[in-house]
Order: sequence, then structure tokens, then C-alpha cells
Amino acid sequence: MASKDEKNLAQVLDKIAKMDEPERSLVQQVHEVIMAAGPRLKPRIWYGMPAYALSASTPALMTLRNDERVNLALTEKVALVPAGGSDGTMMPAAWYFETLDESAEKRIAEIVRAVAF
Repeated sequence: MASKDEKNLAQVLDKIAKMDEPERSLVQQVHEVIMAAGPRLKPRIWYGMPAYALSASTPALMTLRNDERVNLALTEKVALVPAGGSDGTMMPAAWYFETLDESAEKRIAEIVRAVAF
């Protein structure tokens, strides 16, 4: 019998598998980066999107959305920190991208580690 975490992971992988290319490959890569950087995170579907939380019963901390562009977004459950500098009190909470290079992978991993620990 599969655990709730296993069922949730299967739902996320199924959601990704049903996406059209090239977004499917991009979202799969980002999912892998998220899981490697935040091994404690539990993937699940949150409002129809792949999402990641600290447990199967806690609110999602981040979502991975595929609309017109792929979007990694933090939810209101994350302790957001003002950017400072020229952005003042604005808090970075979403990132859009169309490709994933080494620099973007590193930045996503940094974001995940900041949220998950």
C-alpha cells in the first residue's frame, strides 16, 4: 500500500507528464532541482499545480506553475524578506523562466534551501 507521500509524488509526476513540450521537460528539470535542494520537501498538487510543502498536511511553501510561462512562486506561508536596495520593501516571491541553465538551477536551489530550512 502506497503512503500518502508516495501518492502525492505520483500525482505531481503525472501532472508534469501531461504537460506539453517543451514545458514538460523544463518543469521536470525544475522539479528535480527542487527535490535535490530540498529533500525534506513533500511534493503534492496544490490548487491544480505541482507544489512543495514540509509535510503532507501542511500548506505548500512553493508552487511550480505552467501557464503561458513556467513560474516558481513562494506562497504566503513562507517568511518573505524585503529585498532592500532599490526594491526597498518589495519582497521577491515569483520567478518566470523559459529555459534552465546552470545559473538558473543554482538560483532555484538557493531559493529552495532558503524556504525549506
